[in-house]
Amino acid sequence: QVQLVESGGGLVQAGASLRLSCAASGRSFSRFPMGWFRQAPGKERRFVAVITWSGSNTNYADSVKGRFTISRDNAKNTVYLQMNSLKPEDTAVYYCAVPRTLSATTEMYEYIYWGQGTQVTVSS
Repeated sequence: QVQLVESGGGLVQAGASLRLSCAASGRSFSRFPMGWFRQAPGKERRFVAVITWSGSNTNYADSVKGRFTISRDNAKNTVYLQMNSLKPEDTAVYYCAVPRTLSATTEMYEYIYWGQGTQVTVSS
């Protein structure tokens, strides 16, 4: 059974940093891209970042470029999201996910494995 488990969320002040982790179990995703999405209260879930299987290429939503960094450790079957200079508008539940395709897609409908999410709250 495939499981993705996020951790590292919390309540922080604006300007602070957090590092999210997502550990996969049940199968290896070392040959698949992995992505992060987020869903703010009352809003749709949106793409945040994606990384290729090798880690050599990444893609970010414009709203987080220059502040967030996605990385992965295939030996640990884990993907990370380093979030710096956090803003109140970053408040959301953050989800990691794995797509059905081998391309580093930003399209949510391509993602078939999802974690349960971790809450990030940024106070002003």
